[in-house]
Amino acid sequence: MKVTLSGISRIGASLVAGAIVLFISGCGKGVPNADEGVAKGILLYGNGTEPKTLDPQRATGVPENKIISALIEGLITYHPTDDNLPEPGMAESWESNEDASVWTFHIREDALWSNGDPVTAHDFVYTYMRMLAPGFPGEYSQMLYILKNAQEYKEGDIEDFAKVGVTAIDDKTLRAELVGPTPYFLNMVKHYSWFPVHPATIEAHGGIFDMTAAWTLPENYVGNGPFVLTEWRPNQYVRVTKSPTYWDHDTMKLNEIYFYPVEDANTEHRMFWSGLLHITGTVPTNDVPHLRENYPDLLHIDDYLGTYFYRFNVTEPPLDNPLVRKALSLSIDRQAIVDKVTLGDQRPAYAYVPAGFNEYPAPHKVEFNPEKAKELMAEAGYPNGEGFPELYLLFNTSEGHRKIAQAVVNMWNKNLNINMQLENKEWKVYLDAQTHLDYDVSRSAWIGDYMDPITFLEMFTSGNGNNDTGWSSPEYDRLLDAAFKAGNEKEHFDLLLKAEDILLEELPIAPVYWYTRIYMMDPRVKNWTPKLLDNRPYKYIYLSE
Repeated sequence: MKVTLSGISRIGASLVAGAIVLFISGCGKGVPNADEGVAKGILLYGNGTEPKTLDPQRATGVPENKIISALIEGLITYHPTDDNLPEPGMAESWESNEDASVWTFHIREDALWSNGDPVTAHDFVYTYMRMLAPGFPGEYSQMLYILKNAQEYKEGDIEDFAKVGVTAIDDKTLRAELVGPTPYFLNMVKHYSWFPVHPATIEAHGGIFDMTAAWTLPENYVGNGPFVLTEWRPNQYVRVTKSPTYWDHDTMKLNEIYFYPVEDANTEHRMFWSGLLHITGTVPTNDVPHLRENYPDLLHIDDYLGTYFYRFNVTEPPLDNPLVRKALSLSIDRQAIVDKVTLGDQRPAYAYVPAGFNEYPAPHKVEFNPEKAKELMAEAGYPNGEGFPELYLLFNTSEGHRKIAQAVVNMWNKNLNINMQLENKEWKVYLDAQTHLDYDVSRSAWIGDYMDPITFLEMFTSGNGNNDTGWSSPEYDRLLDAAFKAGNEKEHFDLLLKAEDILLEELPIAPVYWYTRIYMMDPRVKNWTPKLLDNRPYKYIYLSE
């Protein structure tokens, strides 16, 4: 028998006391339920955690991306069904030279900011100058190093931004000169680090280097996307409403989206069953088998281009020793984790870059071999774990992360006779600890930013804002730099494979599994197409009985 969500809501309503009541009571009156949302075109979306920022040049996480993508649109936007295809955004057309090293974008005449100002090529130049300004704390600054002289400007070797490879030819024409042939550049500029900000708004609230983030408050936020920021109630919800100035306003069917920062998967799950969400951020792992069997129309498990891994702080002993890091990696039974803990069709990660990129063969270099791990620990000076210090494994608040961390710690303690403990921090504190290397081992994950394996590997170059391990390799840096400038795809991939070999040999990280995206979704949500990067243009989503 097919069970409708509205029927589930009535049946489950009496079971949802406690956490849900407390959560919703803090959200204020007028917050819609799922049925009201369908009637009014309001999507209720579980976003996983409270966003750290809504500034596209300072954001680093998936929760931030989901909201920013509703508020700001880049030159190229997400295609509704295929992550490999470009979809016109602020640029209505574009072209490149023969070797794809120079790109020209033509910004549409009807592109407007939410305050009515026209979107111009100068806005993009200002944005990239902001991101590349020496001292600006944009962790994705290195993504813009594909622009000619961008790295030199960021590092202070060049003081004149006019020498950086981005130029406003006129108000509606933007030219980008790159460090080398980059046929995948259109996929790169879909990422939020390339999204424009409104220069006058930034300048009115302290300028480029003001870090109070006053401009991101609802009363100040000026975007150019399909929605405008209406409310941001910390730890309750972020509410966005349909923008009257968006160029493709007539295509949109949703009137509002509520993004709920529910970190606890069980609370979020109960909210879904009680009719308070249309889409969850995740699913409690223990519930997956039951849901597969009984509610296959509500449970969704999609392929997802991401890797779950652990970072090692290599700046402090004993994790400064690659023998120790390799021993820890060898002691993780990845097959057991996906079979007994995660339960969502994930695959053991036998490399860092996930399988799924055409013509890029994932190497099989990561294995489970506890006997070899013991030998390496003894070689490192810790025979049978003797003298090994007590270390902590950091993870952000989530029952799923806790279960995986507990399983891994148990494997390490059992296989290596060491004493590893768990350390839990909420999302913002966790990110800060990771950024400042205030951890021993840290739960991490990386979802592809665009459809090329370099998006996984560039983050571990020296000084990269997303490295967060303290690890550095001049040869790795050289290979990544050469890969950016490679003249063809085969050369590009060959260089990346050599770089990944170095990463998997020195192991500043321990890959665990390759992701799937597991979530519950109300069948009344339409046009929500499974996608490898899980990025989709909200303007095509709608709700219908």
